Amino acid sequence: MTHTEFRQRAHELADWMADYFENVAQYPVKPAVSPGDIKAQLPEHPPIASEPFEALMDDFQKIILPGMTHWSHPQFFAYFPTGNSAPSVLAEMLTATIGAQCMIWQTSPAAEELEERVMEWLRDMLGLPSDWVGVIQDTASTATLAALITAREQATEWAVNQRGFYQSARLRVYASAQAHSSILKDVRIAGYGEDNLVYIPTDDAYAMIPEALEQAILADLEQGYLPACAIAAVGTTSSTAIDPLRPIGEICRRHGVFLHVDAAYAGAALLLPEMRGLIDGIEQADSLVFNPHKWMFTNFDCTAYFVRNKSSLLRSFSILPEYLKTPEDQLVNNYRDWGIPLGRRFRALKLWFVIRTYGVEGLQGKIRSHIEYGQRLAAVIAAAPDFELMAPVSLNLVCFRYRPQAALSPEDLDRLNEQLLLRLNASGRILLTQTRLSGRYVLRMVAGQTDATWEEMEKGWQLVAEMARGMEVF
Repeated sequence: MTHTEFRQRAHELADWMADYFENVAQYPVKPAVSPGDIKAQLPEHPPIASEPFEALMDDFQKIILPGMTHWSHPQFFAYFPTGNSAPSVLAEMLTATIGAQCMIWQTSPAAEELEERVMEWLRDMLGLPSDWVGVIQDTASTATLAALITAREQATEWAVNQRGFYQSARLRVYASAQAHSSILKDVRIAGYGEDNLVYIPTDDAYAMIPEALEQAILADLEQGYLPACAIAAVGTTSSTAIDPLRPIGEICRRHGVFLHVDAAYAGAALLLPEMRGLIDGIEQADSLVFNPHKWMFTNFDCTAYFVRNKSSLLRSFSILPEYLKTPEDQLVNNYRDWGIPLGRRFRALKLWFVIRTYGVEGLQGKIRSHIEYGQRLAAVIAAAPDFELMAPVSLNLVCFRYRPQAALSPEDLDRLNEQLLLRLNASGRILLTQTRLSGRYVLRMVAGQTDATWEEMEKGWQLVAEMARGMEVF
């Protein structure tokens, strides 16, 4: 492709992207395809000769687009949103064009220094301690893995990095019974072993019980285990439950346990001064993860990882081969030493574009509106005689289920709500996801799209209620 043709095609794609933003509601939220349908339309072998751009775009429109789930659709209420916005997309275009590998200061000085400044901005915007420092990771899973490795090394005085787990005490990790599944995967990868992840019971609001945490730590100490890390959630995936950080932090400090805070989704709420109570006691924590790519309108992937002790992080990850040494090493942040990967994308640019385009007040306005929509929906459901809320609505995620007046067993209620979810999602008009709370099948509905409105959320709720009430109750 020549530069002249690139210019032409880029303009065409810009028009397509603008049209997509404007017309995404015309697509089904979830495609009506079965496993293998897309692959069956793709040739078994790559093309030998060059193909024209028109052919690529034609296949994109006919094969790829009809097989996409549209996360920007106004009736997408599933999972947690993966954010995007016009300024973030534009920044991604620049990042892709420059094509920089931003592993150290020398490979792209502007990328390193912009990341440093933007993370300082974000730290202050969230109300985190002023002496904390941050780095951009790809996902919360990777950031939590970094936290677990740092905790492992601190607990063993950096012996595992040097000698492996040979002759090391058996390390323990503690997390809420509502903790995200990535924590289990990270515990495996970091070498703790699945058997050493201790799940702590939760209260009626699905938040960790601090007293149960301390009991677990004391019991482990008596048996000769070494408590290494506790992970508290500020906004669990199932219900956005908020673990009480202050008492958890006090317990961790007493027993020398590294405290990592998982605020992957709900961290965006900290942009609002009135929500800072969610992290009361954060000064006792050691690290926190938050995803701007969820609820801060920044394209995936972009995870903010903040730490209290920069030196512990660097000591856990820094390796300096001769071919990466530069004269500036002692004067700059070489972010390759701040986590798992050596290679790094220029993620700070899109975050910078988003913050500057919306401004702090603009971001706060959107987050505030989304929380209001969640609270309004919760009130509507609470007033419906044949639906019930299944968890406290702390932010904008609403957990509920259909419960008709007919007497049904718990198992039949589960099956009824599962059928309801399947019918809703198969319609292509809306997308929700499910979870289980206290063993019960629960529907989740969250308003966090960049341009979410109450009208769209109300429209989605009306579809849920209409379809539920039209079902045959078995």
